[in-house]
Amino acid sequence: MLNISATMLNRFGVSSALIANTRMLHISANDLAARKGTREKARKAKVKKVVEKIGFIRHDMRNKGKLNLKQVNKHIDDSWKQVPIDNCWVSKYYKWRVYSVDEAVQCHRETHHPTMYNVPNAPLYAHIELNMQAEKITRFVDNFQRMVAIPHKFKQNENRNILVFAKGQDILKEATDAGATLVGGIELIKEIQNGDLQLTEYPFVLAHQNILPDLVVIRGLLKKAKFPNPRHGTLGVNLPEMIERYLHGIQYSAEKDENQKDFGSIVACLGMLEMDSKHLEENLSTLLMDVNSMRPKREGKFITRVLLKSPPSGETLKIDPFLYVPSEGKAATKKDSAAENVDEEHDEGDEKQSAVMNS
Repeated sequence: MLNISATMLNRFGVSSALIANTRMLHISANDLAARKGTREKARKAKVKKVVEKIGFIRHDMRNKGKLNLKQVNKHIDDSWKQVPIDNCWVSKYYKWRVYSVDEAVQCHRETHHPTMYNVPNAPLYAHIELNMQAEKITRFVDNFQRMVAIPHKFKQNENRNILVFAKGQDILKEATDAGATLVGGIELIKEIQNGDLQLTEYPFVLAHQNILPDLVVIRGLLKKAKFPNPRHGTLGVNLPEMIERYLHGIQYSAEKDENQKDFGSIVACLGMLEMDSKHLEENLSTLLMDVNSMRPKREGKFITRVLLKSPPSGETLKIDPFLYVPSEGKAATKKDSAAENVDEEHDEGDEKQSAVMNS
């Protein structure tokens, strides 16, 4: 009835007053509906939309605007796969072939022959994969950086300038003969204080114990990474041995993966392909033993896989690292943990005491 016009109502004898009331009812219904919608829009406008800011997302992590939370486990275990029995097989369905170091070196020499890549003296790199799980499930081994002395030297194309602090002409002469770039005592410390010597040119700073109290004044300039420390092998009494390690040794760093905290990796150069295969194997053995010395006190493997690569070739050859280091470790006992805590407390106490004495 609300949609019937006034003319039709007059034909049926409806009074004008009733027509007016009908119009009022029609208008009031429309007004209520309009107010309800307006109020609803006002309520929605008052609610602030929170926009979550997301950083850069790699293309392989994008899924129609949503993060793909599924992560691929980087620890590769193919022990459950079969061993290939033919000369040709699909690699993803069978175990990786394990080479000896001598076989791997010979394979790389073939690919780097003048008839192929023509880089006969290319560097040989060891890619070491680690299980960074610590004693507790929620803890992981911290990133570490070390320098290991190797039995067979090779030319390393990097800055190995060494700065040595010591007292006594005989000690300074031994350091110079061992291959130190710059040696000095109190006078050298004063040059650094005055800004006459740039420390950026010397990536390694070694010191004799007899000059440690005098080095405190330039502790802030040397920074924590460069300040001589016995734990890093940069502070001691046998300067020739320390210089030899930092001049010809292998420097490597173990770093955890950003997304998978229990996966760590190391890339270190073992030597050049023209070196003797036995010498490269001995360098690898020394490196693996040094890496294994950082393993946590828990059961299971610390070094999980070792691959040998030699750029520019993309060939990756797997070797057995457990010919040189034990595969399984033992879990830490309460006695070992207590002894370790006591040692750490003693070390902290010694450091605090030496700092107090030096100040």
